[in-house]
Amino acid sequence: MRLPLLALLANGPAHGYELKHALEALLGAAYPRPNVGQIYVTLGRLAKTGLIVGEEVEQPDRPNKRIYRITDAGREAVHAWFEDAIVEPRIRDEFFMKLALASRSGATSKTALISKQRRHYLKSLRELSRLAASEDRDNRVAHLLIEGALLHLQADLEWLERCQEELE
Repeated sequence: MRLPLLALLANGPAHGYELKHALEALLGAAYPRPNVGQIYVTLGRLAKTGLIVGEEVEQPDRPNKRIYRITDAGREAVHAWFEDAIVEPRIRDEFFMKLALASRSGATSKTALISKQRRHYLKSLRELSRLAASEDRDNRVAHLLIEGALLHLQADLEWLERCQEELE
């Protein structure tokens, strides 16, 4: 949450609810809705580390609000974030660890484990497909997020088939 909030603030000052709504509008319904409490905690931590500064703004008929601005150090952090490639190999996949240990533990069979995971992936595929059909067509970012998730699930299903063929 830290770096996405900084990236949003690189575009201009905002308060927590504006940042929450900006993330929701950008990412659509497929991405888990950010918790406003988490956003404000994160903004507080970013301020403590000097990546943003907050300023109280008076509102005539409402409580004061805090507007956050990115600092030069925050801009450098955003720049570094965009420069770094995302490297997340799935070598430490929790499902595969379960699969590898299933027969040794005696707690379940590999077939039962694979079947349960397959049902979960198929349910997720159906939910994402419904979400894709209902998502605002103009929100390309949200559609690409859903498409990426669908492709990952399809690859996971193919991998499960391979596991079942190889391990049984």
